[in-house]
Amino acid sequence: MNIAIIGLGKMGGNMARRLARGGAKVYGFDLSAETRSKLAAEEPNFQGFDSVAKLVASLPKPRVVWLMLPAGEISENTFAELKTLLAPGDLVVDGANAMYKDSQRHAAELAEGGFRFVDAGVSGGVWGLANGYTIMLGGEKEAVAQVEPFVKLLAPAPDRGWIHCGPAGSGHYTKMVHNGIEYGMMQAFAEGFALLKAKEDFNLDLGEISEVWRHGSVIRSWLLDLIAGTLAEDTDLAGLAAYVPDSGEGRWTVLESIELGVPAPVITQALFSRFSSRGNDDFAMKLLSMMRNAFGGHAVAKQ
Repeated sequence: MNIAIIGLGKMGGNMARRLARGGAKVYGFDLSAETRSKLAAEEPNFQGFDSVAKLVASLPKPRVVWLMLPAGEISENTFAELKTLLAPGDLVVDGANAMYKDSQRHAAELAEGGFRFVDAGVSGGVWGLANGYTIMLGGEKEAVAQVEPFVKLLAPAPDRGWIHCGPAGSGHYTKMVHNGIEYGMMQAFAEGFALLKAKEDFNLDLGEISEVWRHGSVIRSWLLDLIAGTLAEDTDLAGLAAYVPDSGEGRWTVLESIELGVPAPVITQALFSRFSSRGNDDFAMKLLSMMRNAFGGHAVAKQ
């Protein structure tokens, strides 16, 4: 039960903690020496390294190396470095929110060197440490079997919360659509609460309403739980700027709907609403920004 985690940010760091607490020996690398030191001090089963090369050299074979890095240049550079360090039979897992076509390419490139590859869509945000993560895996059956013991530690339970979706790329494709749905759900909540707030003659208590809806209503959900927690403290979201970034998956989902000819108007409009937030100060966008912070620890812009 030896595994390396490269990238120890909000998601990767908590995943390393959950694995270590589950009994795995975790070898970790992050550019931040402070992050590495803090994890090593708090988690007996964690060992930090100051370079990817040292990490790989210390990890017992066959190696399992799980990347939790931003999609794009940082991930591409790390893949290139790993191909010079790994041995045939070693496995690379990409847990980033990567474009599924990039994952298909990485699988093919790694296979040329005798390496295995799994793409892992990971959902759970900053709450995953306590609650477990939903994990969507893509790759060959043998590769998924190699990483399965670690996935069972990360999931809410060994027998639920994770799935082998199909071949390489399918894990990230499934996570991409998951995030597109998330965009639509968040937008609907934000617009609904904006309507409640705008009805000033009723003087509605948004905090109380969100709490009532959590119990028995057909729209109860984890997102509603997060909304209720926030509105209980501040119904005006004072000080928040109505600026909502997007991290890529919503755009990819919309582009895929165009390529496949599958209508996705709700997801598309939710993405466009985020675009329109950049410069518009309204309550719905503040609430969207808050939800992203509450479930994923994403930064919020201040006024």
